[in-house]
Amino acid sequence: MNTRGTDFWDQPAGPPIAPEHFNDIVATAADLAIVLDTSGLVRSVITNPLNPSLGRLDHWKDRDIREFMAEDSLSKLEAQLEAYRGGKKNKVEAIEVNHYDNASWEFPIRYTLHKTGRDDIILMLGRDLRPIAELQHRLVKAQLALEKDYETHRDYETRYRVIMEAARDALILVDVNSGRITDLNTAAAQALGGTADSLTGATFATEFEGKRRVEFIETLVARAGDSIGGPMIVTTKRQNKSVSLYPSLFRAAGDNTLLCRIEVDGTSEVIAAELSEAMAILYQHGADAIVFTDNHGTIKSANDAFLGLCDTARLSDIRGKSLSEFLIRGSVDMKVLIDNASRAGKMRVYSTRLEGSYGSQLSVEISATHMMGQSMGGFAFVIRDTSRMEVVREPSSPVPAGAPVGDDAMRNVMDLVGSAPLKEIVAATTDVVEKMCIETAVELTDNNRVAAAEMLGLSRQSLYVKLRKYGLLNKNGQ
Repeated sequence: MNTRGTDFWDQPAGPPIAPEHFNDIVATAADLAIVLDTSGLVRSVITNPLNPSLGRLDHWKDRDIREFMAEDSLSKLEAQLEAYRGGKKNKVEAIEVNHYDNASWEFPIRYTLHKTGRDDIILMLGRDLRPIAELQHRLVKAQLALEKDYETHRDYETRYRVIMEAARDALILVDVNSGRITDLNTAAAQALGGTADSLTGATFATEFEGKRRVEFIETLVARAGDSIGGPMIVTTKRQNKSVSLYPSLFRAAGDNTLLCRIEVDGTSEVIAAELSEAMAILYQHGADAIVFTDNHGTIKSANDAFLGLCDTARLSDIRGKSLSEFLIRGSVDMKVLIDNASRAGKMRVYSTRLEGSYGSQLSVEISATHMMGQSMGGFAFVIRDTSRMEVVREPSSPVPAGAPVGDDAMRNVMDLVGSAPLKEIVAATTDVVEKMCIETAVELTDNNRVAAAEMLGLSRQSLYVKLRKYGLLNKNGQ
């Protein structure tokens, strides 16, 4: 067995390393190596060539290291230098500090301090802590995202339960594959003559006279797909009552589910009256703002939630005003909402900002419905305050400046920091956001270039220049 390796390290004077190789060994053994005197003056600085993210730090040489250190790190350094000046250091210790470079960017370093052959000279070997800090940051973001998703799930679950129980209709959810009841509200349990707990998980077909599971479920699925088919008349087994089933089929999480509305014969008028009363209570005391307008957007009625959003004390103060007066983009927002609701019957979500009577602003989402079948006519708007909602998203990634903006531009911007100049990253990211905003405005205005320019705060000439820049001028054949 060759023992030369052991002899190499066991020599009293240390291993024989040639001076021309010592710098290379120190540079690659740490991310940053600094030769420092006990007064804090940098005698020499070497960065690891395998870790180019630190850049060039040659300008640190012959300058006080305190110039490049954060305030909260100075006390740690001073304590170490004082100990070395007093000759009290007999072992290697580590400190973690934050550096500030002249370019005003920060990086954390963990140093180990070593004695040298001279009492007034210290060797500091540093390890870059940015990867660890970034990992911790990502873990915190992931934890926050999980907590946010959990809270959102609980919020949706609560809303679902409230809606199910508040609904006057008897509603039952049935799994198509197993034919079993997965959920139902209290009204449905009463219609079948049982309780919600006893009926959950039971076979739906066994609750009716003379029905076999397979044929019964197939019939309901067929009825759900028949747009002109009437209800399915069946008789309940527990109470021997004739009821009508109105099935609807939908897919959730890859599984087909039937939503069956049960209507007991002769109770339609009672249910309608109860529903009207419930809707009136929801309108008066609901959390979301509800506004009714005429066909031109003039406010006819609004609930207390809307008065709270716009800082108004009485309905009489806003009745007769246009809803556009409370929208940040005024008539542009109003036209988009009315045009889309008129064309499709409803507009599900439109994000904008609401301005109160005293100038306060908040982010909102608006849903619009064209009430064509009502004698009063006009539009109904449901407005939800979204100013407190936070979305955990990774920032969009830029592409090189001047390149076409496509789907690849949505990668992580953080991964490009250090690989491209900041000016190019910012310019390319601006192109991505600008194209997305222009496409959205053109789509919302149904390719009305005048309305889109007004929505974006651009002149028509500037809009056409940008449409031509991003290849959107002839979009949709216009």
